[in-house]
Amino acid sequence: MNGFRILLHTTLLAMATAFAAQAQEMNARITVNSDKIQGTNKQVFTSLQTALTEFVNSRKWTDAIFVANERIDCTMTLIINEHTDNNFKAEIQVQARRPVYNSGYATTTLNFQDRQLDFEYVEFSPLEYTNNTLESNLTATVVYYIYLMLGFDFDSFSPKGGTAFFQQAQQIVNLAQSQPTWNGWKAFDSDRNRHAIVTALTENTSDAFREMWYSYHRKGLDEMAANSDRGRTNLLEALPALEQLKNSRPTSVLLQIFADSKLDEVIAIYSKANMQEKQSGLKMLSNLYPTASARLEALNK
Repeated sequence: MNGFRILLHTTLLAMATAFAAQAQEMNARITVNSDKIQGTNKQVFTSLQTALTEFVNSRKWTDAIFVANERIDCTMTLIINEHTDNNFKAEIQVQARRPVYNSGYATTTLNFQDRQLDFEYVEFSPLEYTNNTLESNLTATVVYYIYLMLGFDFDSFSPKGGTAFFQQAQQIVNLAQSQPTWNGWKAFDSDRNRHAIVTALTENTSDAFREMWYSYHRKGLDEMAANSDRGRTNLLEALPALEQLKNSRPTSVLLQIFADSKLDEVIAIYSKANMQEKQSGLKMLSNLYPTASARLEALNK
């Protein structure tokens, strides 16, 4: 594991015995919501939820060393919109969090709703995934989001520390595009689909965003327990990178990902700043997110 994560969890590692087994990376709570589906026999949805939970939580996804207390807390919710035989039309909501150093607070690192997930699933059939081979749209999508969560998490502990995981997600996108019936993977189909997200994260114009992501978390949030003013200042000084991104890529999906994951947190942090900083933040955030005026009104107080 990278040095910043080790620093964050020094106490936990010291408590771990030398013979303790290395834990998997993900601590996922997975829910399959079938409320929209009529009928009384919903066993297949329970089976799917159990299979997905086992698939995500029992596999080792990286070569990094994790102990049980360091696993990435995340949730995945599959909302089933249609179900016919073994065919499902669904959407997936993913959210991941990471602890803030020396505090009881966990900050969101990804909060995204993907509305394009059609897949086939035969009850009790094993869910499988092999590098360089995609067996189903369901497992390809779930693994894609696992790598995104890992990438955002590692980026928050070291500069561009999540590169290898974003590249893994890119590889899945490249393979999935050869499947003509799989949705959510094609270039230019949407500016918010899986292809658009990973492209935005791996192109050169994302460098400033990813450096901001590191400074926001490691120099900002993680510093606030020791010195709240210094941590807040570091965090707020990182945010203008969002303006750089908007100037170079006005429709970048990363701007919306940041808003969905961080906007309420940023508003709460600005609310503790002085009036000059509040007004500066209000101006910047209003330019970035003009439709969020009601939420930003808190900075006028």
